[in-house]
Amino acid sequence: MNETVAAPPPPATDDCAPGAIALTAISKWFDTTDGEPLTVLQNIDLAVPAHSIYAILGASGCGKSTLLNIISGILTPDRGNVCFGGVRARDFTGWRSISYMFQEDRLLPWRTARANVEFALEAGDMPGGERKTRAHEALALVGLAQFEDSFPHQLSGGMRSRVALARSLVTEPAILLMDEPFSRLDAQTRAQMHAELLQIHEMKHMTIVFVTHDVEEAVVLADQVVVLAPRPGRVREIVPIACPRPRDPTDLQSIRYIQRLRALI
Repeated sequence: MNETVAAPPPPATDDCAPGAIALTAISKWFDTTDGEPLTVLQNIDLAVPAHSIYAILGASGCGKSTLLNIISGILTPDRGNVCFGGVRARDFTGWRSISYMFQEDRLLPWRTARANVEFALEAGDMPGGERKTRAHEALALVGLAQFEDSFPHQLSGGMRSRVALARSLVTEPAILLMDEPFSRLDAQTRAQMHAELLQIHEMKHMTIVFVTHDVEEAVVLADQVVVLAPRPGRVREIVPIACPRPRDPTDLQSIRYIQRLRALI
């Protein structure tokens, strides 16, 4: 029998604000070889305020990435609804305002850094000159303007992550989804990426939803952290992080949040 997890209602937010995300009674299951469906997510209710940073935290296999893929439209829920700015996903026409940064950088090895960033703009009818300018500006935003003609094999892991972030930002998204994008970086580079992401968020005011298994990362970055219970993934608790930025994970207040979140996982 599955454990029953009592979760508080999602925090109040203006669901109709551009960039706001609302999930209602989201459930997802997959077929298995034995014919029995495997329930991955069960009755997920979340309200992500516009312009906030929201972390999805939980143990491996609890459905974090599946939930992010449902928000992105890559997967369709078997039950429940996703809304963007008060519009249901099936009627939503602003998918180009949502950008997704994957765990792997997924850079094309035969393209330069600038050409990799431009790739995100090639589906439309934007003139080549404008694509080049916007790619240059996006790379400058992440501190890589001087490396725009470098190929991926010439870049460090942190620099490749910056290129991937620039590619996600070049479309000027209202919503940025991130699936453990810094998990493969060393601790120092990851901390630098955290600081840069917070600076970019302060400038661009986008809504950011990111998946992580790193409790310290969740505390350093997020306004709110939703902790998912193990499979089937359910909301165990939503924890607002009520301390000012920048946050040092070694500060007493941060340590208390880290301990609380670890106890919930």
